[in-house]
Amino acid sequence: MRNHSVASEFILLGLSADPQIQALLFVLFFVIYTLTLMGNLMLLLVIRVDSQLHIPMYFFLGQLSFLDVCHSSVTVPKLLENLLSEKKTISVEGCMAQVFFVFATGGTESCLLAVMAYDRYVAITSPLLYGQVMNRQLCMGLVGGSWGLAFLDALINILVALNLDFCEAQNIHHFSCELPSLYPLSCSGVSASFTALLCSSLLHFFGNFLLIFFSYVRILFTILSISSTKGRSKAFSTCSSHLTAVIFFYGSGLLRYLMPNSGSIQELIFSLQYSVVTPMLNPLIYSLKNKEVKAAVRRMLRRCF
Repeated sequence: MRNHSVASEFILLGLSADPQIQALLFVLFFVIYTLTLMGNLMLLLVIRVDSQLHIPMYFFLGQLSFLDVCHSSVTVPKLLENLLSEKKTISVEGCMAQVFFVFATGGTESCLLAVMAYDRYVAITSPLLYGQVMNRQLCMGLVGGSWGLAFLDALINILVALNLDFCEAQNIHHFSCELPSLYPLSCSGVSASFTALLCSSLLHFFGNFLLIFFSYVRILFTILSISSTKGRSKAFSTCSSHLTAVIFFYGSGLLRYLMPNSGSIQELIFSLQYSVVTPMLNPLIYSLKNKEVKAAVRRMLRRCF
């Protein structure tokens, strides 16, 4: 055992040290965060008040909107604060809390995207039994299971990570706290935490990805067996929004965690993509590409004005 002083806080170096660039970035991310809140809360309200959207597909979409608000709110407010302040620090406890909630909300979204893929699978392969299979009890159970599994996964990872020791003041070459960014800063062994993170990533994120993949393989075979071109187009259109959301979330998330932890610009871009930009894009993806959502928005606006 070597002697060391334990760090009480980290310094988040963020995206730039130039004050002028920081001011521009603050405006940019403030606008993105405002649009994220407005878009997702608007989608939640539309789904809530329009009775025609009270079906499993939109119940899950409402849960996704709520998750996007939560996931974005874990990192963006601290990012905005650091862009305005000279002292860009975060306590070790605050950093661990951010790691936990990033893991929990991101893990829940991963599960929920798999649940939504299963919902589309049932809707397309067994349309006559859809209402019977995707009943309210099952939908509530799938959503509750997604939250429970993700929070359990996050709890296991954070309990193992709490055993890490961090020596003196440390710089994090990132705008938020993530486990891979903390490993190079630890002056104690990281093998237990790394193993826990690797196992949870394989079981949780790759497991959900495989469920999504196999669901869409079955969906694709079903769509190709439809004789009419119009029928195939309609079936595919019901999946296009979800597929786009999956590509944005898993594409940037997997690339971020598969890349070596170096603080490179590519690493920061991928982190910004899945934690800041994707939560803003999801309501646009589902509203612009979904005729039922657009019709519901028009009905609500007519009632208001």
